[in-house]
Amino acid sequence: MSRETREETKQATRTPRPWLMLALGVIGQASSTVFVSTPAFLIPLLHTERGLSLAQAGLLASAPTLGLVLALIAWGALSDRIGERWVIASGLAVTAAAAVAAMFVSSYVALGVLFLVGGMAAASPNAASGRVVIGWFAKERRGLAMGIRQMCQPLGVAIAAISVPLLAASGGIAAALTVPAVLCGVSAVLCAIGIVNPPRPPRRAAEGEETHPQATWRPYRETSLLWRIHVVSMLLVVPQFTVSTFGLVWLVTELHFTSLAAGVVIAVSQFAGALGRIGVGVLSDRLGSHLVPLRWVSVAAIAVMLLMGAASALGSVAAAVILIVAAIVTVADNGLAYTSVAEIAGPFWSGRALGAQNTGQFLAASVVGPAVGALIGWVGFPLAFAAVAICPAVAAPLVPRDRELAVVPE
Repeated sequence: MSRETREETKQATRTPRPWLMLALGVIGQASSTVFVSTPAFLIPLLHTERGLSLAQAGLLASAPTLGLVLALIAWGALSDRIGERWVIASGLAVTAAAAVAAMFVSSYVALGVLFLVGGMAAASPNAASGRVVIGWFAKERRGLAMGIRQMCQPLGVAIAAISVPLLAASGGIAAALTVPAVLCGVSAVLCAIGIVNPPRPPRRAAEGEETHPQATWRPYRETSLLWRIHVVSMLLVVPQFTVSTFGLVWLVTELHFTSLAAGVVIAVSQFAGALGRIGVGVLSDRLGSHLVPLRWVSVAAIAVMLLMGAASALGSVAAAVILIVAAIVTVADNGLAYTSVAEIAGPFWSGRALGAQNTGQFLAASVVGPAVGALIGWVGFPLAFAAVAICPAVAAPLVPRDRELAVVPE
């Protein structure tokens, strides 16, 4: 009996509760997000007290995200080879170690390197935890499960936003890094103990048996489905990050909201967006399709960006409501696309496919700030928001139809 077969037999004797697997995936993903988000909340300390320029502090803050982009596909490929459990646990352990090491360095170059390494390790749950959720939930419940899983990012950012500035003010960088170090360390242990790799068909058929179709499925060569969903997601990142990046400054400078009122609107919009991810996941379960609501979301994104442009031009008092609706709509595609990618890729390609999905989104998001910021400076908010609507307009017809999924092996 091969090592792979023995491992599959061992896994088959463990039947976990799907909600426990989801909880562990959320804990691991949220913990890694806390680490990636922590340097951004250290910028005030680094700039005002340590004398770094905003450019230097911003470079340090971007190091974990750069690490994520560099390592997502590699972690996904490794999870396809050895399973998700040890990929997630080992990545979180290395992230915790990087956070601990960063507490004791005095050089900002060394700090940046450790942030980069920690970000690369933090990519592991990003690439693998989705497969755990997909693998243990029945198809008719995956939309809800992935909607909950997609709340990891706002949850992790919220934890960092609450804890890091307070600890940094009282104890400096070392104190602030205790939060991600502890969370990632504890999560690594919990995931190593509790996660069970989802079942998958054997790569090699036993003598006298036919090879399972999924074992020979090459989704990037045999169909354009994954490529199209990746492109759709990258296009839909543009309105999402336009709203999240420029929503606050739009309310304050263009519509003359007070800083407090604008901050409340943004906070409500983020909370509503997180709930919206769950709601659209439930809707996809009811419809029995993730692609139909993904197309609806693309069309709705066109409408909300045009509404934001109109509200900006007219100075509408409904701007706050429009922004909240825009925040809900523009993040609603994430779970739908993520689930579709995993299902189309199959058990032997889902790690790499999900890594590619996230990499494309991160790359697109990195362009939004400077590109849309320059566009706003050139033509103003109304025309810039209207121009952003072009991206979901291009995305909508690219979303695959359900009938095209007939080529995907069961």
